[in-house]
Amino acid sequence: MIEFPSLTVVEKRLPKETFYANLSLNKSIKEKFVADIDKIWVQNSLTAKILHLDSSAEIKEILVLRLDMKKQDCEPKILETIARQNAHQLIFLLQYEATGMLAVYYHKLYQSPWCPLVNLHLKIIGFTVDEIWTHFLEQIALQHEPINSKTGTLPIDERLQRQETIQKLETQIRALEKATKNEQQPKKRFTLYTKLQQVKKALEDMTNG
Repeated sequence: MIEFPSLTVVEKRLPKETFYANLSLNKSIKEKFVADIDKIWVQNSLTAKILHLDSSAEIKEILVLRLDMKKQDCEPKILETIARQNAHQLIFLLQYEATGMLAVYYHKLYQSPWCPLVNLHLKIIGFTVDEIWTHFLEQIALQHEPINSKTGTLPIDERLQRQETIQKLETQIRALEKATKNEQQPKKRFTLYTKLQQVKKALEDMTNG
């Protein structure tokens, strides 16, 4: 359960029609917007003044935008468009019945898995709004960072890039394992096996580095 300080609570409903009318949406995305989203709320506003933080941060306000969904699904391009056309740093809280998920746009869209709302967590960590934003990115976007990662002190952009590289290597390994298993010609099979070992070594170096 996400529980932010009461002073951050806004809970202001935004008229859906007015909201999407101010966005540049193509016809298909607009139809998905109308079909998938029931209500839109500004749930929380996080500022240095409200949270009694250092006011020198570059980021002045983080908004938590709550979307009450009509089903347990949302077209990612809707969230991307809202985030890219909004001046604020946005955290998306999507809710459907007793389930929810979090999403954030930072160069691209990152989403947490759907889960019961009671198991959905997001903590305010940091002494400036900039630090809070970075920790929000860690909690939402770094879902697949290795548990024993030694990269915690690296900049968030580098950690996200490492995570993306690891995911690509894992995908490549699965494809090579399948190809190796199905290949009938010994020479080609050996070539695939050799490549598989190279990619596995690259993954091991990345996750342990």
